[in-house]
Amino acid sequence: MHRGLGSAGVVINSASAEGVLTVPLSQSRSLFPFLKSPANGHRAVGLDFEQWRYAFANTFSEDQARATYERYHIPAPGNIVWSSSLANLHPGHTDTYVDFRNADPAPLLFLSGEHDHLMPPKVQQSKARHYKAEGTTTEVKVFPGRSHLMAVQDGWQEIADYALDWALDHS
Repeated sequence: MHRGLGSAGVVINSASAEGVLTVPLSQSRSLFPFLKSPANGHRAVGLDFEQWRYAFANTFSEDQARATYERYHIPAPGNIVWSSSLANLHPGHTDTYVDFRNADPAPLLFLSGEHDHLMPPKVQQSKARHYKAEGTTTEVKVFPGRSHLMAVQDGWQEIADYALDWALDHS
């Protein structure tokens, strides 16, 4: 997007970027299994079912949450969480740096689940507000009743159709 290679962008429940200071309590709770030990910054961290359900599938029935846990859960690299969590404390740019003042950005849509605990709508709205270049088209769409795994929830087609229609209308 920031290298002029796209005509429109759509992100789903995207992670925080350097400079975004919004950290809702639900996000902190979701990331705690990674952040509880500095050693986790150098290894893969798995979540137990309850941690997974809270962070990813909190709007799913227990059976659906268990099925998605069995299908999608894998330990994730702790360094991703640690580096993004510390991005605003390190001097200079980190891996999560975004040039929010890019003079010629492509239109960008942030999609968010209303009940996403991991990357809540507040995070998406904060990121959208950071884009300050004149003429920037940046929007946030929050889908009611959705969690972080909204792309695999029943009715995911609504989200896909919305994203495609928006991208076509703005490119």
